Amino acid sequence: MLVQEYLDKHSLSRKIEDAVNAAVRAKSADPVLFISNHMRKSVPSVITKVIARQILDSRGIPTVEVDLHTNKGVFRASTPSGVSSGMYEAIELRDLDKATYLGNGVTKAVKNINERISEALIGMDPTLQSQIDQAMIDLDKTEKKGDLGANAILAVSIAACKAGAAEKEVPLYRHIADLSGKTSLILPIPAFTLISGGKHAGNNLAVQEIMILPVGAKRFEEAVQMGAETYHHLKAIITDKYGASGCNVGEDGGLAPNISSFREGLDLVKEAIGRTGYNEKIKIAIDVAATDFCIGTKYDLDNKIPNRSGKNFMSGEDMIEMYKELCADYPIVSIEDPFDKEDWDHVKSLSSLGLCQVVGDDLLMSTPKRIEKAIGEASCNALLLKVNQIGTVTEVVEVVKMAKDAHWGVVISQRSGETDDSFIADLSVGLATGQIKAGAPCRGERLAKYNQLLRIEEELGDQALYVGDDWRQS
Repeated sequence: MLVQEYLDKHSLSRKIEDAVNAAVRAKSADPVLFISNHMRKSVPSVITKVIARQILDSRGIPTVEVDLHTNKGVFRASTPSGVSSGMYEAIELRDLDKATYLGNGVTKAVKNINERISEALIGMDPTLQSQIDQAMIDLDKTEKKGDLGANAILAVSIAACKAGAAEKEVPLYRHIADLSGKTSLILPIPAFTLISGGKHAGNNLAVQEIMILPVGAKRFEEAVQMGAETYHHLKAIITDKYGASGCNVGEDGGLAPNISSFREGLDLVKEAIGRTGYNEKIKIAIDVAATDFCIGTKYDLDNKIPNRSGKNFMSGEDMIEMYKELCADYPIVSIEDPFDKEDWDHVKSLSSLGLCQVVGDDLLMSTPKRIEKAIGEASCNALLLKVNQIGTVTEVVEVVKMAKDAHWGVVISQRSGETDDSFIADLSVGLATGQIKAGAPCRGERLAKYNQLLRIEEELGDQALYVGDDWRQS
C-alpha cells in the first residue's frame, strides 16, 4: 500500500492537520509532544487484552490480579476475599488442590480470564461498564458466577471501570458517580476497627469487631486523625492492662487483647475515647457476626473459651435485652449482624426498637434477593456491601440504589483478605454511601483505602463534603 493510500484509508491527513492547528492555537512550547497527545486522544479507547495472575492477599492466601490493556494504558485491579463465604453470594473459584496453597489457589480463575474473558472483551469500549459486565455474565451463564468465578469477573470489572475513567479523563470516583447517576460527591465516615475478635483474631472475644465512627469531625482528614489517635491511646491502655502481647492485631488490624466479654472491650474503647478528649464527637459501632456463635436457635458468647463454651447459651430475646442495655450504657450507633443469618424475626424485632442502625451482612450477603426480602419485611435498615459477594461494578451500583431507595444506610466494606487496591474508597465517594468500613488505622492494605480518601478530599478542595453527623445518608 502506498503512503497516500494509507493516509487516506485512516483519514490521517485530516487528523494530523487538526493536531497541528490545535498546537498552533495553544502556542505549545513543545509542539511534537502536544501533537502526539492530541493524536492519542483522538483515537477511541478499546480493550486490547486482559492478563491475569495469581497474587497473595493480606492473609497470604492467593487471589486474582488483572492488568486490563487499552490503547490508552494498562489498568490494574485485584479481588478481595473473606474468611468465610455464604451460600447465597457469588462463587469464588478456587483450585481445591490440597497440594498447592492448601487448596486455595486461583489458577483456574486466572486461566478463565486469560483464555475466555480476554477474548470476549477485546475491542470493547471501557466506558461501557454495563455492557462489559453483561458480556462476562453471559459468558459465565450461571446464577452465581460459578463457571468463570466471581473472583475472576470482579477483578476484570474493576479494572475496566478504572480504564473507563481514564478514557473520560476524570477521576475514578467521578466515573463511578456518572455510572450511578449521582451528582453529589460525599466523603464517607470511616468505621475504624479498634478491637478484633471472632474469626478475625485469636483471642477469646466472640464478637468480631468493635469500631469507632468520628461523627463530630468536620473533614475526612480530621476523622482520620481522630481514629488514629484513639487507636494509639487504646494501644497504650491495653499495654498497661494486658502487657505488650495484648497489642497483637487481628486480620483487619484491630487490636486483639485476650478479653472475653463485650463489656470488657467496650470499656477499653470508651476509656480510649475519653483520653483523646473527643468524647461526644466519636460514637461506637459493633460487628457481632452472630452467625459464627449461633448453635440452632441459641447464641454462645463463650464459644471461644474452652472451659465455658456450650454452658451459657442466650436466646434471641436475651440477645435483644443485652443490646438494649449496651446501647444505654455506651454510645453505640450501629450494630452489624446482631443475629444468625437466618434469624429474620429477631433482626426485625431489634430494628423496630429504633435503638441504632442495624446492618445486614451475613443476613443479606449483598445479594438482591436477600436485600429485597429484608426491605419487604423491614428486617434491618442498612446494607453492608462487599463487592466480591456480587461480582461486577454494575451490580454493585444496582444494589446500592435498591438500598438507598428504601432509605437504608449503606456501608462499603473491606474483606479480611485485602490487597493494596483502593477501589472501594473511590466507590464510597462516587456512590455517596456515607459510610466505609476498611479496618483499623493500621496495616498497609487497610490504609490504602483511607489514604486514597485523603487524596480525594484534597483533590476536591472546597467542594469536598464530609458526611459527618449525617453519616447514614439515607
